[in-house]
Amino acid sequence: MIPPRIKSVKAFQDYHLEIEYANGEKKRYNMESQLQHSYFKELKNVSYFMLVKSVDTTVEWPNGEDIDPNELYLNSVDIL
Repeated sequence: MIPPRIKSVKAFQDYHLEIEYANGEKKRYNMESQLQHSYFKELKNVSYFMLVKSVDTTVEWPNGEDIDPNELYLNSVDIL
């Protein structure tokens, strides 16, 4: 499955991401459990976490950390 493109992403200080997809869906993704992995260690710094940007079907931070697009899309909660 190829998730839809991301239109925008907004980071919150509680390590959640609010994502708006190009198809109109809005979702919320909780990053807290991911922060235990060494790959995401820099994201524990809230200021750095807030630097997230959308890249096609996923999100990315300045040093290249990203999330599998399927993980991001399938494990996000719909925002109504």
